[in-house]
Amino acid sequence: MGYSAPEGRQGAEAGRGRSVSNEENVGAGTVVWRDLTVKNAAEVKEFYTRVTGWKADPVSMGDYDDYSMLTEGGDCVAGVCHAQGGNAGMPAQWLIYIKVADLDRSITECTALGGKVIHGPRSMGDSRFCVIEDPAGAVAGLIE
Repeated sequence: MGYSAPEGRQGAEAGRGRSVSNEENVGAGTVVWRDLTVKNAAEVKEFYTRVTGWKADPVSMGDYDDYSMLTEGGDCVAGVCHAQGGNAGMPAQWLIYIKVADLDRSITECTALGGKVIHGPRSMGDSRFCVIEDPAGAVAGLIE
């Protein structure tokens, strides 16, 4: 199953239905998305447009916009999101999202091996995700 950002996604990865992975049928263990959640998303998206050459495509979140970041060719490659609503507790750093076959099993393994869940799990359209912290303190998103 490829990842198309579902309706109601909290964050720029909503991307107006754009694929969040360049591969249509990705397997477990594949990095399928990356985003940045910060308090000043409008300012930070300007930074990345100037530094990387990405184009920012606003995604309405109701009272504010998050941003899908597009390559010159129009491919949606990342999101820059406000730390508001469902994203309020997200760490302010670039975060990768790794596809897993069974989120609950991955969470159980994470905690058994000394990691912890720092956000979620919660629903995202037809999917569920969480953010984990490994025993060394590094974070990653897991998405089912």
